[in-house]
Order: sequence, then structure tokens, then C-alpha cells
Amino acid sequence: MFVPRASNPGLAALLTVLAAALLAGTTLLAKMLGTDTIGPALNPLQISHGRFLFALLAVSVMVGLVRPRFTRPDLRTHAKRSGLGWGGVTLMFAAAAYIPLSDATAISFLNPVLGMILAIPLLGERVGPVRWAAAGIALTGAAILMRPGAGVVETGALLAFGAALCLGAELIFIKRLSGRESPWQILLVNNAIGLGIATLAVIWVWAAPTPAQWAALAALGCLMALAQTAFINAIARGDASYVAPFFYTALIFAGLYDGLVFGIWPDITSITGAAVILCGAGLLLWREGRRRAPVT
Repeated sequence: MFVPRASNPGLAALLTVLAAALLAGTTLLAKMLGTDTIGPALNPLQISHGRFLFALLAVSVMVGLVRPRFTRPDLRTHAKRSGLGWGGVTLMFAAAAYIPLSDATAISFLNPVLGMILAIPLLGERVGPVRWAAAGIALTGAAILMRPGAGVVETGALLAFGAALCLGAELIFIKRLSGRESPWQILLVNNAIGLGIATLAVIWVWAAPTPAQWAALAALGCLMALAQTAFINAIARGDASYVAPFFYTALIFAGLYDGLVFGIWPDITSITGAAVILCGAGLLLWREGRRRAPVT
């Protein structure tokens, strides 16, 4: 059984910022692999396969070192969670090749809002006016980032929205698994099932990567595993409502990486849309914190 770590808010905040920086790094690598930066562009399905392959190897090594205690996994729930996670990751990697990393990252922050909406039919949860207002604000920010002024919504924005939808639905199944299985077990099973799905999908689009692309795929998987590990340890040392705002620094890292590597810096539309999404997500986070606060 998973043994909770001692509370340490300062370390939790640092680990969350580290996770955000690492996650933004995976999106940067996905963009490099999905364009002709380090060789012929790879299909997002192949990039996603590399992510799960090398992440599983990294998680397996860490599990071997930590030696956590495992219980019987709920494979049906794991399969649903992993399928949605694979879809979200693949769509996110595809979006990164089309739009600025800051835009793709900002749209991905819709996933808790979309998860809240999906929890109504799937979990029977009730949503009050404050939470609906948060959802409306966040979705308005997404609409700004989709830049519909020319009459055509950007392909990358639609892909990023699809990623947020998949990841929001994934949250439903993560809720069902959390508390019943250890985080290490969830990580290991998730990456194993995700690799199985990714392997079946990549058969039809496989192309031999260059040595530089192999290195980037390995780095992507390892960074993803490290990001997940850092976030797990952050959650173990601080409340989710406390650490979540620090994860929004991923927007800063994504914009910085995109600017330094590709020379693409966030414009006024990107900044406005991201700010509106963060306002909606922040309102939802504040509301969730109030709902879970102990009565004194």
C-alpha cells in the first residue's frame, strides 16, 4: 500500500515547477520531431509510440529502484484511462507541429474544465453556477486562441482542443484509480497499456528515424517519465489545490522554448487567450479548494 509522504509545501512547489519545465520540454521535442528540424518529419503516431516506449523503460527502472508495493490492478479502468491518455498525447504532439507551443499548452489546460463537464453524465456530479462560470471563461479563452477571425479555425488549435477533451475524460478514470492503487502502479500500468496501443497504431506509419530523432524520442520519453515522477512526489507532499497553480508555469517554459529554438514568441492573441483560460482554470481551482476545505 502507498505510504503518504510528510507534508512539505516548499518542496512540493519546486517539484511542480520542475514537472512543468520537463513537460514543456516534451512538447518542444515533439515539435522538433514533427517538423523537419532534425530530419524528415515523423508522424504523431510514431512520436507518441516513442514517448510510451522510452517512458515505460524509464518508469520500470525507477520502479525497480523504489520497489513499491503493488496490488491487483483494475485493468478495465486502466485500459480506458490509457486509451484516452494515448489519444490526448498523440493529438497534443500533432498540434505542436502546427501552432505555437504556448497556444497548444494553454489549450491543454482546459482538461480540468472539460473533465468537470464530463463528470456530470459519467459520475453524476452536480455543477453549480461558479463552476459553470469558470468553464465558460476558460472556453472563451480557447475560442480566442483558435483565431476564427479569418473564418477558418486553425487545425492545430482543433487538435489541441481534442487533446484537452481526451485528457479531461482521462481525469474521470484517474479519479477512480487514485486512492485505490499506488501512484507507481498507476504509472507503470498506464505506460505499459499505452505502449501496446501505440505499437498497434504505429505499424501503419512507421518510418526509420535518424540517429538524432532516436535520441530525441528517448529524451522525450525520459522527460515525460521524470515529469510524472516529479508531479507524483509533489502531490504526495502538498495538496492538489496548492500545487496546481505552480504547474501553470508550463506556459512560460513553452513560450521560452519555442522562442529560443524556433524564434516563435507569443503574440497579443496568445497572451490574451492564455490569460483568459488561466482565469477560468484559476476560478475552478479556487472553487474546488473551497468545497474541500474543512469546516471549522
